[in-house]
Amino acid sequence: MRGKSNPGIVERHSRSCLSKSGGACNCAPSYMAWTWDRRTGKKVYKTFSGRGAKSEAKGWRADAVGQVRRGTLRPPTRKTVRDAWADFVAAIERGEVLSRYRRPYAPSALRGYRSDFKRYIDPDLGGARLDDVRRGDVQALVERLNGKGLSGSKVRNVIVPLQALYRWADRRDMVTIDPTVNLELPEQGGSRDWTGTTANAKALLDALPDEERAPWAAALYAGLRRGELRALRVSNLRGLDGKGVAAISVEHGWDDKEGERDTKSTAGVRDVPMPETLRAILAAHVERLKLTDSDLVFPQPKSRDKPFTPGYVQDRADEAWTAAKLARVTLHECRHGYRSFLDAAGISEARADRYLGHASTSVGRRYTHAIDGQLAEDAKRLEEYLIGAAAGKVVSLATGARTGAQKTATA
Repeated sequence: MRGKSNPGIVERHSRSCLSKSGGACNCAPSYMAWTWDRRTGKKVYKTFSGRGAKSEAKGWRADAVGQVRRGTLRPPTRKTVRDAWADFVAAIERGEVLSRYRRPYAPSALRGYRSDFKRYIDPDLGGARLDDVRRGDVQALVERLNGKGLSGSKVRNVIVPLQALYRWADRRDMVTIDPTVNLELPEQGGSRDWTGTTANAKALLDALPDEERAPWAAALYAGLRRGELRALRVSNLRGLDGKGVAAISVEHGWDDKEGERDTKSTAGVRDVPMPETLRAILAAHVERLKLTDSDLVFPQPKSRDKPFTPGYVQDRADEAWTAAKLARVTLHECRHGYRSFLDAAGISEARADRYLGHASTSVGRRYTHAIDGQLAEDAKRLEEYLIGAAAGKVVSLATGARTGAQKTATA
């Protein structure tokens, strides 16, 4: 190797080159340009080959010296994507790395990350050095997943853990670029919105046995997430006796392995207005099961402290709806229907987002709190809409749509 006449440029010859034995060079040498990063105590380098390699190496080094001084260029890590992933997951488990909501990762989310990384990312990119992966490599992975027939939503979900890994690595100066930004990802597709009306909702509930109706009513008329329904306790039901303001205080979620835990985000802790239709169903449910304040509202049969099994509840409902010749819905689709009911009832988008527990980056919304008077008013508005629409006084169109796409008209 030669490079004394050009500091920071090392000339590299092939093993068979005659220059190795003192003769004239008979190969096309490559050139490694490097500079020293004092903060890390490591070399920052790049190798160039082919025609004009020496000029490219000189130009790169001239730029690199200033970039290293400013901290915008760092030594490449030798860790592979697989090794960095193991470190990333370990940091999450220690509570050092938080989710985008600035809260500990939900166990279910971390299990999903692990599963998708092991099945889709590791076989393709796991062995590559973390800093060697480029946007083209990740885009090629996306296109291969598309070719395997994965849905748009699934492809996006597979890329999420890789994006989280590179955000973590970039903030710790482990990589020079983030290859997961500006990707061409497929449309999500497969909308999970429910396009039924309030009359459809009433028919679905009426078709269910009394003991099966309450959790579906809470999903349709309060929009609670499945984990929130499973963690709900009688003490979270305010005004159930018809006195005072009727509302549901959401405080926790439920994970199959971790049990009761914090909600998905800080916005998940909230009060949700309880329309009279829902209050009556829940009051009858609590009375029927003789539940006390500390009991779960929707426990397993013959239990007070074990939450319902989602598959069991769905299967029982499907049987009833099939017998009644009604199209099935899921608890999550009911939540989307609830959002549409709020829109149609004239409840503002900001309050609807709060009742649904949607996290928002808006500074203003962080200081918007529900007061009892507002809860009572919105519960009344929703109840009037539910009763009016079911009685045929309001025609509801495309209830899975958002405000602007949803319209109601007086019959």
